[in-house]
Amino acid sequence: EEFKRLKNEGNDFVKNGKYEEAVNKYSECMKLNTEECTIYTNRALCYLKLYKYEEAKQDCDHVLQIEDSNIKAFYRRALAYKGLQVRKKSMAGI
Repeated sequence: EEFKRLKNEGNDFVKNGKYEEAVNKYSECMKLNTEECTIYTNRALCYLKLYKYEEAKQDCDHVLQIEDSNIKAFYRRALAYKGLQVRKKSMAGI
């Protein structure tokens, strides 16, 4: 019940573009249940929005260890890799 409430609060924060707050709610959810893949993919989405690509990749990697066919995790991990590549290129250009 507590898990569901926190997840819903996190989802509401995402809808309102409050990604930092959503990350906090999803992280609290993970303390209650580490096997729920949607929490990790949701948090990965927030990390992508916050340009925290390494954290997003780690969440997606975790999901894929549990559920190796999770499409959202593959997609968001690809976005994280793309973000990391762009960042690396812009750092090299400095």
